[in-house]
Amino acid sequence: MQNNYQKQYENYVIRFEKQLKIALANLSNTPQYLREAMEYAVCDGGKRVRPVLCYATADMLGVQLEKVDAFAVALELIHSYSLVHDDLPCMDNDDYRRGKLSTHKKFGEAFGVLAGDGLLNFAFEHVLSKKTFTNEDAKALKFLSYCSGSSGMIGGQTLDLINEKSDKVSEEVLYEIYINKTSKLLIAPIIIASIFSGKDYSDKLGEFGLNLGVMFQISDDFMDAKGDKSNIGKTPGKDEIQDKLTSIKVFGFDGALSRLQYHFDKCLNILKEFENNEFLLEFTKKMFERTK
Repeated sequence: MQNNYQKQYENYVIRFEKQLKIALANLSNTPQYLREAMEYAVCDGGKRVRPVLCYATADMLGVQLEKVDAFAVALELIHSYSLVHDDLPCMDNDDYRRGKLSTHKKFGEAFGVLAGDGLLNFAFEHVLSKKTFTNEDAKALKFLSYCSGSSGMIGGQTLDLINEKSDKVSEEVLYEIYINKTSKLLIAPIIIASIFSGKDYSDKLGEFGLNLGVMFQISDDFMDAKGDKSNIGKTPGKDEIQDKLTSIKVFGFDGALSRLQYHFDKCLNILKEFENNEFLLEFTKKMFERTK
């Protein structure tokens, strides 16, 4: 299973990279320096978790991958824009991302802002440029907008900043941050794929995505606390330095590990209700094992 999983993951990434290259060719009318900054931010880095999750869910549900290609690209464009802005001095102020200089350190702060803006807008332009745009495309694009906007990822980032250095250690606020900041953009590829299946899996798969996102963020907390730049691709220890509200701060190391296990078990139990779930089961295990 291990070899099959790795091969399938690589196949999804190869497909995504091909689609990304095609999409980026449409930036030919963009000013060269801005285009270079946008391409720098989205190319040559990252595990492509969201596109892979979109393709894997589509495969599990019997959806043709062609139907979600544009969304796989859009998801990574949006994710990359969020990282560019997250690294800015006014946000997390990080010099490194994906094992290389942050976009604003490479191109300057102003072009970091503009590159992020460009990637976000280009994500929606790319989907809307599909040769055939169906009702399912419209529903999927609306859901993507919701997950990445002020009621989703941006809202979560806002709550994260508001509660930075807060004296109040609140489990409720922590989960609100994690669900919006991280889970929503992992729920998006799953539900987008399910929309094209013609069946309503939103409750079960939405719950899977929510738990996967919280688990993913808790494991990130451990990696920030225990990892180094070579294996996490960014500056470690930033959460403690900035006194962020994290699962470790709220629950302690043992308590956070217990929560990690809880959300992992929830993910597995939900996936076991679906056929052709082998890849996503292994995918979830790999996300869980990132802290080990």
